[in-house]
Amino acid sequence: MASKEVLTVDLGQSGCRIRQGDFEVSSDRGKLAGEMPLPALQAVFESVQKLSADVVALSCTGFNGIVLEPEKYGALCAEFFGATKVAVIDDGFAGFVGALNGRNGVVLSIGGGVVSVGGHNGHFAHRDGFGSTFGDEGGGFWLGKLAITKALGIRQGRGDDQEMLTYFADECISYDSLSVKNGTEAATFAIKTAQKVLDAADAGVSTATAIVDEGAFLLAQTVVSTWYGSGGSKSDSPEIVIQGGIARNATYATKIALEINEKLPHAIVVKSAGDNLDGALWIANNMPQDAPPLMRWNR
Repeated sequence: MASKEVLTVDLGQSGCRIRQGDFEVSSDRGKLAGEMPLPALQAVFESVQKLSADVVALSCTGFNGIVLEPEKYGALCAEFFGATKVAVIDDGFAGFVGALNGRNGVVLSIGGGVVSVGGHNGHFAHRDGFGSTFGDEGGGFWLGKLAITKALGIRQGRGDDQEMLTYFADECISYDSLSVKNGTEAATFAIKTAQKVLDAADAGVSTATAIVDEGAFLLAQTVVSTWYGSGGSKSDSPEIVIQGGIARNATYATKIALEINEKLPHAIVVKSAGDNLDGALWIANNMPQDAPPLMRWNR
């Protein structure tokens, strides 16, 4: 028999979380590079304990701001949870709702990838979320990939920052051991290296600092574009939330905020009121109608 409590799912590039009431389970299995959200969710659901729910809310990376074919996600959740109602949500929109609870502003979510969603008096805008090949500038994959690339170049004599090479010596060895240098394993490797790039910048490694500075600049551009896209202007005072695993690095978050204020001087950086799971739950309980293209129901 299905539970009355909403089951929420947050699928990211670095893992997946499932919550129902006070119960929460995490999986290291996220959406792999080049993979669609549906097979990634199936792999996660097959690996966790069996749960049941009438209503499921799915926050997923990989939609790029456009949710399509919600019926396929409905069928998947019916199979695994016995669900009859499924909200299929772009993860950026879930993050926006969870963080600001409908207030005007922009929520920048930085994990392995990047997505930015803004809202201004009921008008919404979505930026980046293009994936690692053509987008996600400033995100985890971008940081890790660029740092490994720089370290490998220095090892070949294409650069002279020996401190950078020493700091990422283990990553160079890990690169050497990859059987496929540009496949899924390599992409996951880049994402997992991101935190070390931020640590290296905090330690004063000049090449890493330059990478982090560029990432902050690019992410600020993304936030500003999101605000203007939702109908906001430079004179407004939007609330800005910078969240996600990468944003836990205080130096990176501060640099992003300073870059934003260069372009939106009245913007106010605030703490998030909740995460993607909170946003998914709020949507399930308070948004009975579709909000295309960012959220669609299957019943």
